Amino acid sequence: MQMKLKLAVAAAIAAVAGMAGAQPVQVVKIGHVAPMSGPQAHYGRDNENGVLMAIEDLNKQNIVIGGKKIKFEIAAEDDAADPKQGTAVAQKLCDAKVAGVVGHLNSGTTIPASRVYHDCGIPHITGAATNPDLTKPKYNTTYRIIANDNALGAGLAFYAADTLKLKKVAIIDDRTAYGEGVAEVFKKTALSKGMQVVGEEYTTDKATDFMAILTSIKSKNPDAIFYGGMDAQAGPMLRQIEQLGMSKVKFFGGDGICTQKIIELSGGAKTLNNVVCAEGGSSIAKMPGGLAWKKRYDEKYPNQFQIYSPFTYDATFVLVDAMKRANSVDPKVYLKELPKTHFKGVTATIAFEPNGEMKNPAMTLSVYKDGKKVALN
Repeated sequence: MQMKLKLAVAAAIAAVAGMAGAQPVQVVKIGHVAPMSGPQAHYGRDNENGVLMAIEDLNKQNIVIGGKKIKFEIAAEDDAADPKQGTAVAQKLCDAKVAGVVGHLNSGTTIPASRVYHDCGIPHITGAATNPDLTKPKYNTTYRIIANDNALGAGLAFYAADTLKLKKVAIIDDRTAYGEGVAEVFKKTALSKGMQVVGEEYTTDKATDFMAILTSIKSKNPDAIFYGGMDAQAGPMLRQIEQLGMSKVKFFGGDGICTQKIIELSGGAKTLNNVVCAEGGSSIAKMPGGLAWKKRYDEKYPNQFQIYSPFTYDATFVLVDAMKRANSVDPKVYLKELPKTHFKGVTATIAFEPNGEMKNPAMTLSVYKDGKKVALN
């Protein structure tokens, strides 16, 4: 009996000691916003996968901040690529007191949401929205880890004029902040290089029938068409360009069309081989950790990779890196560390200009050959 009592006492002491030694666990929520419904949902899934993968990797590190073991969780929201919904979910994340936000995907949702995050003091980092207007207010909460449209639109125009020696181009945009912005940069640069803009047409990010505007463009006999918009429109557009017999016309676009999904959306059209697109950042093969990361991604999320998930992965790590350096998960505290970021990520070594733009962002031009995306640089 005495032996049993001694064992019970020993067990109780051990349990108390274990409780005393255990660190308290704090759940820290990181928001993510992208279109998870509608024609751009494939981008949204890819972006969210990047954040989920980062959170899983971070939780394996048993990170301690402010004396507490941190468990990161995602607070995922769908903005459906709609600016009004974008600001609504931004406010929802503010009210939920998330520690930071990765997103949004579209410039049209990110720009108005950035004001909401600034007003409630929550840092947000986009790895996808490229309109230069995003950083013009110089909010101390807004950061971008990808090249903006000034680089993408200009890079495509230089390639069209200097490498391909094209003379005449028609321009179409979808009237969104992204599409209009990248098209305007392409136009200005093309004109400065002596190219002639023979036509300008407009559509929407919901349209699928482009025969009227393409027929108008065909009559002007351009060497190329530049499209400012996303792959959900570019794919059908390529099919209709082929149907109209414009099989030799080059097709330019920014990162919105530079996806894996466009191969499927173009439905086997031979005009896919005429596409030249630009995306911010290095190609996977040239990213510091790109190939190894992509292998892990494909094992976890087969056939879901599009374009931005390595950047949303890094954006999540950049937020947490600032928390670690500040020894705080409080946005008001760790926000001061974000401008000092020098983080070696999967995509690049990430550091910021005073306005929140990334320092020295890379840009990649790609084409499609035999149904596969191929980087030119």
